[in-house]
Amino acid sequence: MPDQHNHPESQLQFSDETLKLIATLTAQYPDGKQKSALLRVLHLAQLEFGWLSAPVMDYVARLLHIQPVEVYEVATFYSMYDTKPVGKVKLEVCRTGPCMIEGAEKIVSYIEQKLGIKDGETTADGRFTLKTVECLGACGYAPMMQVGEHYHEHLTEEKIDRFIADNA
Repeated sequence: MPDQHNHPESQLQFSDETLKLIATLTAQYPDGKQKSALLRVLHLAQLEFGWLSAPVMDYVARLLHIQPVEVYEVATFYSMYDTKPVGKVKLEVCRTGPCMIEGAEKIVSYIEQKLGIKDGETTADGRFTLKTVECLGACGYAPMMQVGEHYHEHLTEEKIDRFIADNA
């Protein structure tokens, strides 16, 4: 299981397998252009370390020979990256126009009430994190949320209840 707590810099080290993959990724770009692999490397870092703490982002910057701020600005721009610990199940509810028109705000409020957390928070047991995000590209299926690689569409309170029960 990924470390969900602090990432002491002295203990940061990708697995040998991940380091080999990063070497393969960066070799695809000309010298001095390793930053082009940043999005993929951040995904690998989040997968391996659980979330992107400042020490993790600094480690990625060193590996790619770029400045830490270049990593921070990318990691904080995209909602797919977590810059604080998250639960085992991350509920990402779309909050843009079409989903809001179809009831996303009501769904977010229901999830907050059901789990006893607010947007951006994690349940005390570390199981669920609620995060509202920008368009997930499934406007015709609104309101919707993404959990991992799976979309959950046409959300209702009943669907939320089933999902939470199945993942508790």
